[in-house]
Amino acid sequence: MINGLATALIIATLVGAVWVLVHVLRNRPPNRPLYGALAVLELGLLVQSVAGIVNFANTDRPVNGPEFIAYLAGILVILPIAVLWSMAERTRWGTGVLLVACLVLPVMIVRMQQIWELRGA
Repeated sequence: MINGLATALIIATLVGAVWVLVHVLRNRPPNRPLYGALAVLELGLLVQSVAGIVNFANTDRPVNGPEFIAYLAGILVILPIAVLWSMAERTRWGTGVLLVACLVLPVMIVRMQQIWELRGA
């Protein structure tokens, strides 16, 4: 886990959620700039996942491995699935799926931090 990156990702997902919420309230489908920002966010999630796996492989601390790896994998699949869903359903509800994804990701990142730091594990 890279704590600074985790914090940046939490902030970025919440900013993304506000951006998506504007699209939902205006009843507009996502546009290319929004999809581009979400792609950059996904790249950050990929970096965090790779760093998490490398750190997990090199640590001697008692981390709940299956749960930690599941969260690392989960943060990688949520956003692409939501983007595909929003592309398939070009209504307010398809955009709402992106909003849910942007709100779920910070929760998952915080939970990964708790598992890594052995709080609530």
